[in-house]
Amino acid sequence: MNVSTRWLTDLVPGLVAAPEALAEHLALRGAPVEEITTPGEGLGDLVVGKVLAARSHPNADRLSLCDVDGGDGVVQVVCGAPNVKDGAFYPFAPVGAVLPGDFTIKKAKIRGEVSQGMLCSAKELGLGDDHEGILELPGDFTPGERFVGALGLDDATLDVEITANRGDLLSHVGIARELASEGEGRVVLPAIEGAPALEVEYAEGDGRVSAGGVAIRIDDPELCPRYLGAVIRGVEIGPSPAWLRERLRGAGARPINNVVDATNYVMLELGQPLHAFNLARVGGSSIVVRRATESETSFTTLDGQERALSRDTLMICDGDGPVAIGGVMGGLDSEVESDTTDVLLECALFEPRSIRATRHRLGMSTDASYRYERGVDPEGLRTAIERAVTAILAVAGGTLDGPILDCRPRPFRPETVDLRLSRIEHVLGVPFEADAVEELLAPLGFAVEDRTERPAEGTVADTILHVRVPGFRSYDVTREIDLIEEVARTHGFDRFPSELGPARPGTVPDHPLFRLEDELRIMLAGRGLLEAQTPAFVPAGEGDLEVSNPLATTEPFMRRALVPSLLRRVEHNLAHGNRNVRLFELGTSFRKGESGEPPHESPHLAAVLTGLREPPHWSRVGEPIAVWDLKALFADVVHMAYGGPLPITAEPVEGVRLDPAVTFAARTEGGGVVGHAGRVADAAVDTPPWAGDVWAFELTLPEEPAPAPTVVHRPLSAHPASERDLALIVPAGVTAASLEAAIRSGAGSDLESVEPFDVYEGEELADGARSVAFRLRFRAPSRTLKDREVDRHVARVLTRLEEDLGVTARG
Repeated sequence: MNVSTRWLTDLVPGLVAAPEALAEHLALRGAPVEEITTPGEGLGDLVVGKVLAARSHPNADRLSLCDVDGGDGVVQVVCGAPNVKDGAFYPFAPVGAVLPGDFTIKKAKIRGEVSQGMLCSAKELGLGDDHEGILELPGDFTPGERFVGALGLDDATLDVEITANRGDLLSHVGIARELASEGEGRVVLPAIEGAPALEVEYAEGDGRVSAGGVAIRIDDPELCPRYLGAVIRGVEIGPSPAWLRERLRGAGARPINNVVDATNYVMLELGQPLHAFNLARVGGSSIVVRRATESETSFTTLDGQERALSRDTLMICDGDGPVAIGGVMGGLDSEVESDTTDVLLECALFEPRSIRATRHRLGMSTDASYRYERGVDPEGLRTAIERAVTAILAVAGGTLDGPILDCRPRPFRPETVDLRLSRIEHVLGVPFEADAVEELLAPLGFAVEDRTERPAEGTVADTILHVRVPGFRSYDVTREIDLIEEVARTHGFDRFPSELGPARPGTVPDHPLFRLEDELRIMLAGRGLLEAQTPAFVPAGEGDLEVSNPLATTEPFMRRALVPSLLRRVEHNLAHGNRNVRLFELGTSFRKGESGEPPHESPHLAAVLTGLREPPHWSRVGEPIAVWDLKALFADVVHMAYGGPLPITAEPVEGVRLDPAVTFAARTEGGGVVGHAGRVADAAVDTPPWAGDVWAFELTLPEEPAPAPTVVHRPLSAHPASERDLALIVPAGVTAASLEAAIRSGAGSDLESVEPFDVYEGEELADGARSVAFRLRFRAPSRTLKDREVDRHVARVLTRLEEDLGVTARG
């Protein structure tokens, strides 16, 4: 958005600041300035020249000789424009001047006559599109005065970066609101030079309205909730006066003609696009707002391009057919031309999403569509059309014929948002008084309609402000937190203390699944794994849910598992010589639903590992990752995800890329498989000959994780522990887990820990039997255990082992 600083100072009484200071202030308000330029940049060598006499060139019919006073005496200039006349003022480039494009003026001989300078056209100076005639300067000037200063081109233009949610800043008034606190705290529209007194009446209607021989009808109120039209008769099309041209140039716009310039002036000032139709070419003197019909497949816009239409394109039509694409661009057949005498001025409100879709579909963007798709002020339409009518009457003459037509089938109703002072303090960390909040919001257009005092939690009273949101902020200010942001911006982020009090942005806790994912990230990162993020789109064979509009034809499906994508990252790393790869990913898997049902989505965790167990070091020989490393990591992940251990058994799992001989499965109590782990099959991954085994696991996370167990404090015992070692002869088929369970059930509450420390298999043992040694530690919290008590515990353990499992003590 190009903003004229001179225009801003006229809008904000008392605003006195250099362009750099304005840029700094806007940056602190969230609208940084990308660049500061001047419309007269590159024109510093030009002066105002007065043509004293113009005569025909003796050797060329289309050239003339002009005696020009450029302030340093009278010189002769050869000119090829037909509009040079005696006594008029023109931009003059003397010998040595440099024009835009790095073009230096030199003394030259043209058809036998010496030319000592150049009279310039608007196009040559970058100030307009007219290149056939020299730019005549209306008014009285002193020959030789600087051209830039004489035409007011020494204005500074700010290139302000506007975010997509702040359509209200696409106007000088919107920017002025942000700067109002630097002046007298208010925004005032400057008077228009030569504007007549205007008394306006309105003819209103819900879906149809007519007056003064013109009718307006809205057939699609969903896409166009309001449309205003004004008829101005007897206008005279011509160049705009100097003040209007200066205003437009200061904002980075080029003058066209007085009527179009007036509509652009209002758009740049208020942010409301307007369009002027040549009323003589509006069939039936009627406007119909509707979508394109099946037969209306194309339309020629003002730029001469033929645009393809669809049934969703909103069109502005007359009695014969379309005359404009609603909110985007007018048509070539109804444009205002030099012979136009009567105009129909349009001021409308369009649905932003419709304009955005149309602009994207047509592949074009205009000043109007850029504003409409971000939302214009639904309460400012009458102000805008009255301002535009006044400007046209001032610069093009004519009269307003009849009342202004206002067709609004869907009236706008402003919203009121409640703002709690306690909430402001919670979010911003500092307290604000109600009067201070009202003073901060008022310059931005927010009005506090009422206040409510009520007790908050406990005995502290709270104040609630009922804030009316202005129409130009109705698109982005819809919640209490949005108002708090406005308070912070207006107060000034740089004015908050460097050390704020405790603040809590919200009281709603994170979803248990999000907390679980964060805990898993911390745990896996601590084990040396790096988090990866792979696309959800995969080739055929890795998913059963096909995408209707894939980004790439090679990846038309949504993934059903994460491991295949991670394996491609492993291949990429190995191909680049990275031998030790440890990656994990938290993502979503997709499966096709039943007929008529949406696809099923489930959160997954997957990991792949290859290379050494530990980082290489000169003091030891690195060992590769083994199956037990994978199983231990998998068991820890399952334990964290499901709030406790699940059975992990060695068994083949179908439909995965793992070696069936080295595969584990984790099952729930109901027997369902929720995860699998193992060695990746050789055919499933392309690795170089020097690479080791690749290990992987994938786990389906619970959508509603179990709540974390309550942490219970238990003080450490001050009494010593008693240890006993048991060597047990274990028959074939008895697992270590069943041994530990039997020991704990027979030892009683004084058992503190059970640890296996030796396994032996030898000839003196029966076939399949083995000797397993456990160390049992006993401790009482309040006293020292006696040996006979510990011996009784051990005796009960041995009895339980022999009765339940057939395990005996080794002699």
